[in-house]
Amino acid sequence: MSFFQTLQDETRIERETLFNLPIIHQALFGQVTLESYRAFLTQAYYHVRHTVPLMMACGARLPSRLEWLRGAVCEYIDDEYGHEQWVLNDLRACGADAEAVRDGAPGLPIELMVAYLYDLIARGNPVGLFGMVNVLEGTSIALATHAAGSIQQRLGLPPTAFSYLSSHGSLDVGHMETYRKLMDRLEDPDDQAAVIKASKVVYGLYTEMFRQLPTAATEPEKESTHASL
Repeated sequence: MSFFQTLQDETRIERETLFNLPIIHQALFGQVTLESYRAFLTQAYYHVRHTVPLMMACGARLPSRLEWLRGAVCEYIDDEYGHEQWVLNDLRACGADAEAVRDGAPGLPIELMVAYLYDLIARGNPVGLFGMVNVLEGTSIALATHAAGSIQQRLGLPPTAFSYLSSHGSLDVGHMETYRKLMDRLEDPDDQAAVIKASKVVYGLYTEMFRQLPTAATEPEKESTHASL
């Protein structure tokens, strides 16, 4: 079995816990409120702005035996640079105070997630950062594919309010295919264990972030749309 598939199998419970949250069901059927969407973008900003710094730190700490992975990190940095500005632009298009978000602080789950990842790179195995990639890109693909359009229609927002979410649908599909190939090249058991552990931790904290977002009054009926996620 490939390591990528092993990773998916090992994190199945954490992934299902996330996608079974009421607010995720609401998002998949476009039944979130403007308050919920703004809150999601706000927390997204607080982790997206660390993506490039985290990748830079990871690349600097990778051992020479993983030079091929360092090259992939450099390409990933090029793709991700500036995406936090997309989130701020979306917030402005939603009528939110983007400057207040920029100067503010994240909720505890995102604060802990970012701190955990920096510490993992500094004191642990930097390869573990790819556990974050597994969670965040997989989640953004699902939300962009199944939720962005219906949320936009329900809230009556312009396309400019969805540049971050919509762009990450097609963008992250390509990223995930690259990610699959990279993970299948990881052969060291310690590297593999670090990715699995970090993925579980990030899933847990990301799930808690979604739990703390404001939700709609009622949960939509569960349909088959999300069954394949």
